[in-house]
Amino acid sequence: MLKKITIEPVTRVEGHGKVTIHLDENNNVDYTRLHIVEFRGFERFIQGRPYWEAPVLVQRLCGICPVSHHLAAAKALDVLVGTGTGDGLTPTGEKMRRLMHYGQIFQSHSLHFFHLSAPDLLFGIDADPAIRNVIGVALEHKELAVQGVMMRKFGQEIIRATAGKKIHGTGAIPGGINKHLSHEEKDSFINGADPLNIDKMVEWSQGALAFFKDYYAKNKSFIDNFAAFPSSHMSIVRKDGAMDLYHGVLRAIDADGKKILDDVDCQDYEEYIEEEVRSWTYMKFPYLKHLGKKKGWYRVGPLARLNTCDFIPTPLAQAELDAFRALTNGKPNQHCLHYHYARLIETLHAAEVMRDLLHDPDLLKGELTNTGEKHYKGIGVIEAPRGTLIHHYEINDHDQITRANLIVSTTNNNEPMNQSVNQVAHAWMDGQPVITEPMMNAVEVAIRAYDPCLSCATHALGQMPLEISLYDASENLLDTKRT
Repeated sequence: MLKKITIEPVTRVEGHGKVTIHLDENNNVDYTRLHIVEFRGFERFIQGRPYWEAPVLVQRLCGICPVSHHLAAAKALDVLVGTGTGDGLTPTGEKMRRLMHYGQIFQSHSLHFFHLSAPDLLFGIDADPAIRNVIGVALEHKELAVQGVMMRKFGQEIIRATAGKKIHGTGAIPGGINKHLSHEEKDSFINGADPLNIDKMVEWSQGALAFFKDYYAKNKSFIDNFAAFPSSHMSIVRKDGAMDLYHGVLRAIDADGKKILDDVDCQDYEEYIEEEVRSWTYMKFPYLKHLGKKKGWYRVGPLARLNTCDFIPTPLAQAELDAFRALTNGKPNQHCLHYHYARLIETLHAAEVMRDLLHDPDLLKGELTNTGEKHYKGIGVIEAPRGTLIHHYEINDHDQITRANLIVSTTNNNEPMNQSVNQVAHAWMDGQPVITEPMMNAVEVAIRAYDPCLSCATHALGQMPLEISLYDASENLLDTKRT
């Protein structure tokens, strides 16, 4: 007697997904599911390819966050060619990669906040869909829309200068980088005409944070009570506990802030993280082994990173972190919509890091690569805009990839997103005689808070089943075969 509501597609996210909400005879939510309905199979079709092709191939997973896959793969290949796990790069190689990565963080966070999330904040969840979109933002809040476009443009230009192209570049290679930053590029980023210079980007990042904090002050009850639930959190951190989005050790904390993964080497991730496959989605469900499937899931991304790190090593972002943590008296922040707040703090941090790097002379000169003894297994872990990203490759004597496993940021957030969908569906739909568009948009708002990249997350383990169902003209199921 269950009724099914389908939200398809989920809008203002990257990739294709749908939500099904099943109601009982009293119109109460019985269960919900977030389905990823596409499958792309990158782990399979890069097998047999020369390992050095991986950074260029796997970034084709996505046009929004290709830099993250490019760098995660390159970091794994650093291990294969004997460079090490982050400390063995030349100063130029590491700093050029970091500039590329923080440019990616900056442009991706700007895209998400100004273009994908702002319509819900500016107009409200229940606003007319005709204006609740990026065009509506441009028409009603022109200055904000222009800032979002120009901030993303600046990040994309940083990527072009370091990776060779704005999308699907080639800058990171096994053991390092393939170019220096030119003097002209450096000067354009530092002294470029307004608004395309790094000082303006820092200023606008602070302005975006001020906008959100003002919105939060006026809508505190809504934001604090929307999809708030306890969970664990995971990210990489620098060995001294600082936030580091490029390199570090794996740390996870529980809902009370207790460490449940205590700064472990990323090369050992398989000892701690397991993946589950469920029949109704092409997205895996990772969890911490020692806690099991039911209790071992965790959140990743900006909110998790602010919860797990001890401090942020740039002054403006650190001051914002202090204010952010004061909201929960230093306890882990469990509010889903605070992902937006955390994302903007990271945007400011990325701008500060880029400003420091652009004044570093190592970008202009020095050795580009460093290699050593060959290894047959390498793992690269990086903090992508959406969270912890793991690339794992194994090769043979002929330098061919024999195994590839990717645990993508959105995949790590699979269970939390499903939890958020379920909670919002219950809060907005239980017992309602009519399901309205704003109710369904509320479910999407919960998903959008995680800024999911659904194309990146289409992966599976083991043998994929084939199921064929036969229906008659009246849509009655006659037979099903599954192999």
